[in-house]
Amino acid sequence: MKKWIEEVIRSPHRVAVPIMTHPGIEMIGKQVVDACKDGQIHFEAIQALDKTWPAAATTVIMDLTVEAEAFGANIIFPTEEVPSVTGRLLSNKAEVEALPIPSVDAGRIHEYLKANQLTAESIQDKPVLGGCIGPFSLAGRLFDMTEIMMAIYIEPETVELLLEKCTTFLLSYLQALKKTSIDGVMMAEPAAGLLSNKDCLAYSSRYIQTIVDAVQDESFSVILHNCGNKGHCTDAMIATGAAAYHFGNKAYMVEALQKCPENTLVMGNIDPVSVMKQSSPEEVEQAVNKLLIETAPYANFVLSTGCDTPPQIPLKNIEAFYQALDRYNTKM
Repeated sequence: MKKWIEEVIRSPHRVAVPIMTHPGIEMIGKQVVDACKDGQIHFEAIQALDKTWPAAATTVIMDLTVEAEAFGANIIFPTEEVPSVTGRLLSNKAEVEALPIPSVDAGRIHEYLKANQLTAESIQDKPVLGGCIGPFSLAGRLFDMTEIMMAIYIEPETVELLLEKCTTFLLSYLQALKKTSIDGVMMAEPAAGLLSNKDCLAYSSRYIQTIVDAVQDESFSVILHNCGNKGHCTDAMIATGAAAYHFGNKAYMVEALQKCPENTLVMGNIDPVSVMKQSSPEEVEQAVNKLLIETAPYANFVLSTGCDTPPQIPLKNIEAFYQALDRYNTKM
């Protein structure tokens, strides 16, 4: 993985790693709920996408409910949308203290491990990137986001205890993912974008750094995704020591590239909804070309979507995304 990152940075051509799984689900005639519950279907969707589009790395579904479900959170499963957490699992310090740390056999974890392992076995000509939630975003789903934002000022020791438990579980999960032979993981920490840089360091980055220090090596990389970051907590993201940073469409990519180390990949940030889903192919191509021109001075930039693309993306828009990349590279 380290070698691949170095090759991407040295290459005169741009590569693309969009977070895009739902078109693959549609290609094989399945529904989102099927892929989120069945590792075989999940893998088949990824495989179909890999055979159709030339992404430089393969990603899995960005499902931010898997880990919360393992802790006991109640999950809603819409047919054609990603699952969501409903209700509040924890409401006070006593409940946090009593909360058991689940095993990696809980909930649907085993189906996601299965999807990652099947993908790693099948796709060996490019990196396979698994997915997980970040510790602060997980804690927010268990404690309620509004409540945890208040608790970090009113009862920080409760939040810290919950974060420690979330981190312990996430570390076990990433170690299990690493054993499937995937090459890295995209850790989604969108809730940290609600925090100031100082609070992001205290309630997100230092816990992520613990995970990064334990699992990241030459063959396995952590890619930190924070689509809530508008640029105000990029320094906190960098403090984690992740091998790559993935930005949402609220961030200005040039500014992010100016801040991030040159030996890390910086990925983003075409809007997955307003551009990829709702725009015309011509508008998609214009948006991609504009971003590529703006980021041209930075060798470590990787073209991507700002977040996971939603279901029902027009195939012509995906074609336009890659055509714009091809035309740009042809001019290089």
